[in-house]
Amino acid sequence: MLLVTEKKVSLSIKELDAGFGRIRDLSVSIGKLSAGDWAEEKGPTPYPSLATLREWDHTLLSRYQPFYMPFCDLCCLCTYGKCDLTGTKKGACGISMPAQQARTVLLTACIGAATHTSHARELVTYAIKRSGRDCEIDPGGNAIGVEAPVIRLVCGEKPQILADLETVLDYCESQITSLLAATHTGQEGKYLDFESKVLHAGMIDQVGMEVADLAQISALGYPKADPDAPLAALGMGTVETTKPVILVIGHNVPPAVAIIDYLAEENLTDQVEVTGICCTSVDATRYSPRAKIIGPMSWQLRYIRSGIPDVIVVDEQCVRTDAFDEAVAAGTPFIATSDKNCMGLPDRTRDPVDAIVADLSSGRAKGALILDSEKAGEVAVRVARTVMPARRKTSTALSPEAVREKAADCTRCRLCQRACPNDLAIPQGMKAAAEGDLSLLSLLYETCVGCGRCEHACTQDIPVHSLIVAAAAEKIKNEKFVIRTGRGAIQDVEIRNVGGPIVLGEIPGVVAFVGCSNFANGGKEIAEMSVEFAKRRYIVCTSGCAAMSIGMYRDEEGKTPYEQFPGSFTAGGIVNVGSCVANAHIAGATIKIASIFARRNLRGNYAEIADYVHNRVGAVGVAWGAMSQKAAAIASGFWRLGIPVVVGPHGTKYRRMLLGRADRDEDWYVHDQRTGEKVYAGPAPEHLFVAAETKEEAMVLVAKLCMRPNDTTRGRAMKLTHYIDLYQRSHGALPEDIPRYIRTTADIPVTLKGEITGILSQSGWKEQPIPDPTLLTRDMPGEGRL
Repeated sequence: MLLVTEKKVSLSIKELDAGFGRIRDLSVSIGKLSAGDWAEEKGPTPYPSLATLREWDHTLLSRYQPFYMPFCDLCCLCTYGKCDLTGTKKGACGISMPAQQARTVLLTACIGAATHTSHARELVTYAIKRSGRDCEIDPGGNAIGVEAPVIRLVCGEKPQILADLETVLDYCESQITSLLAATHTGQEGKYLDFESKVLHAGMIDQVGMEVADLAQISALGYPKADPDAPLAALGMGTVETTKPVILVIGHNVPPAVAIIDYLAEENLTDQVEVTGICCTSVDATRYSPRAKIIGPMSWQLRYIRSGIPDVIVVDEQCVRTDAFDEAVAAGTPFIATSDKNCMGLPDRTRDPVDAIVADLSSGRAKGALILDSEKAGEVAVRVARTVMPARRKTSTALSPEAVREKAADCTRCRLCQRACPNDLAIPQGMKAAAEGDLSLLSLLYETCVGCGRCEHACTQDIPVHSLIVAAAAEKIKNEKFVIRTGRGAIQDVEIRNVGGPIVLGEIPGVVAFVGCSNFANGGKEIAEMSVEFAKRRYIVCTSGCAAMSIGMYRDEEGKTPYEQFPGSFTAGGIVNVGSCVANAHIAGATIKIASIFARRNLRGNYAEIADYVHNRVGAVGVAWGAMSQKAAAIASGFWRLGIPVVVGPHGTKYRRMLLGRADRDEDWYVHDQRTGEKVYAGPAPEHLFVAAETKEEAMVLVAKLCMRPNDTTRGRAMKLTHYIDLYQRSHGALPEDIPRYIRTTADIPVTLKGEITGILSQSGWKEQPIPDPTLLTRDMPGEGRL
């Protein structure tokens, strides 16, 4: 078959006998991907380079100035230093402290973007091998017209088949290489230009994530934009321990798919439990709802040490680097499957399956590196079935008596508590346990993040985390929840239904809970926040480990949030889009509002769409736990679209925020596209990246940051009602900045009209027009920049 497109030649030969020999399954592609019959006019910025969107970035960054809290006063990145950057001092290369801080943020964002893009490359390669280069990209059948909003917006391309995604990844990889080059000694020197590149890295990250999820949805038959995607089992208590149990950990699903496929081929599906931790498990349930999710990354130690898994299979990302050591201690055979994460194991990829199974089952080998998903899947199943009977007889789980004996060795030195990132009262729990009361240790289970630092600090070599898990054995048995499997993209019809109410402010906002909620009470707080905003008729979106945490709590009737609220993208819905890479669908939904509802061209038209989203779509991201580099990159992608992100206390450890100054009126003017005049629009949204210390503070911030200049009076009154109510619940008073968000008296919530009118009259408040807002100048009838 020969396909000639805009700038591309694709040649595919299934089988050919020629004089020089036989050719089978040959595919050759040259040039760019197909534009097909896409009639949309190409915008000004397809495939933007590092500086193409610099002007838009600087427009945002002039409002939301970076606020730095340096890690240390030194730059140690090259041997010209160490360089002291305190005060106004500069390094040997001339770099200042603000530029060095921004450079560090860029490195972090590049790590995250590279990880997602590399993940995408592996998934595209895998999907092409499985389904062919010409496999159509299908995220939702007839329900999806805008199949790849991020790719359309950034690259100006409309991918149609899997092979098209390779070209998109070529672009992503070239941009990440250039971004990393900009961090070399003697390159970029201004902090705002480093920050612009941070936003570029975030945008590339969104593209890479969208590629990854489109590839796996299309090739693996995941739910396709299905708001009624099936429920899957969640929690350690759901595991049937009378069966062999396989644990998969990581983010790259092909080994888990191979395990599920092998079980099906051998008619063993009902005889082996496939369980998972982190996003691999999320995607495994999208492939087969029979798979079970144990929990987020922080569940690894407790689950491995439980002795329940009979085989552990790891791929890449968010795998504890000591997972193999823990597996050996638990007597569990271990298989690594990614060349990014070899774990020091011997490469058995070319060895016969029978030999690997024999070595792992007998204990002659503790682990193996197998860089072939199908082979790893078969080995995992056969080993699990072989070793399970013996492992059940030699469980490593601690008995209550063993907990008491080990706790008696505690000297109450408190080094464990000092090492704990959450300052848990471990010494008190150990003292009570030594006296026979395990209840305090059991209570710690709810707030322990499973990092294991307490054990490394202990001078008595007490397995503190194991004691906490053993004390909570009854709780673990009752960890039986459900999660709605990741649905993928948002349907076009859903966007049409809610686009108007969102843009007019009558749906008060879209709140996205993402990332790992792995700090004390983090999971519970994520669940409580999501339920609170769903009850208030916001649209709640989630993904990855945050989606798991939301599912791990029940109401008084015993229902999880996924059983209480619909999975559709509508007011009051809780929408699980899938694993980490499915985050692109959340950004994509905001982009599709501009495209489908407002009929703005997407094709290579980034600044106009971002300006639309920033001024009209009341969306906010929340990352409530410790932030990996990937989470930082995801946040950066939201920032370039003008979407604020709120983080919890751990988010401050990146030592940099993007904060607005509500008191500087000159920062909050927009152009009114109807008149061309500059109009004060208020600090809406006030910040682009901000931290909250408590759940209550975060909810107040979310409600406030959902306000946008385009809100109608009815919409603004609704948003103010939620903001004021949450603020009063948290602070016991009305917020002092109310006058900044009221443009006309019609904005005032009816139930608070008397109180707020009094505040306005005392503050010198003046009525302001409601603009048709933009921060861009090229669409303006007049001249000049803001």
